[in-house]
Amino acid sequence: MLMDNLLAEFFRHHHPNPPASAQQIAAFEARMGWQLDAEMRAFYLRSNGGGLFAPMPNPKYGILSLDEIQRARVAIRGRDQESAGPASHFTLVDMQDTDFVIVDVAAAKNSRYPLLDAFHETYPDEAPCIAESFEEFLEKALRSGNRAFWLGDGPPEK
Repeated sequence: MLMDNLLAEFFRHHHPNPPASAQQIAAFEARMGWQLDAEMRAFYLRSNGGGLFAPMPNPKYGILSLDEIQRARVAIRGRDQESAGPASHFTLVDMQDTDFVIVDVAAAKNSRYPLLDAFHETYPDEAPCIAESFEEFLEKALRSGNRAFWLGDGPPEK
């Protein structure tokens, strides 16, 4: 129920993309080798990415479309090698300047993937968990006032 309320808020006050089709999701999952969890699937069936607080292409919270999601080590380090980060880390939210919120598809708990902070200067050595699920992340992001909620970086932007 919470996810339905969060999606409704996203559609009322933010900048959703058109939805992904079931075929697009199936193609994404086949290409990536992992399946969206139920919360992420619900989001992408309603909106194939989008911006929080500002429209694409440059919101602080840019939820990537299925076509834009890639291995974090490729997006951040430019190479698909184990030394550049785990193969199970994938970009999910572009926070600008090659900083991302990433999903760890190897660490599911209760069939939900945790979300991690991938700061370009410290990734992959540091990638702290900032939300236990996409639902938790979306709730905190929507309440953040357009701040990176896990950093406590000052008052909300107007």
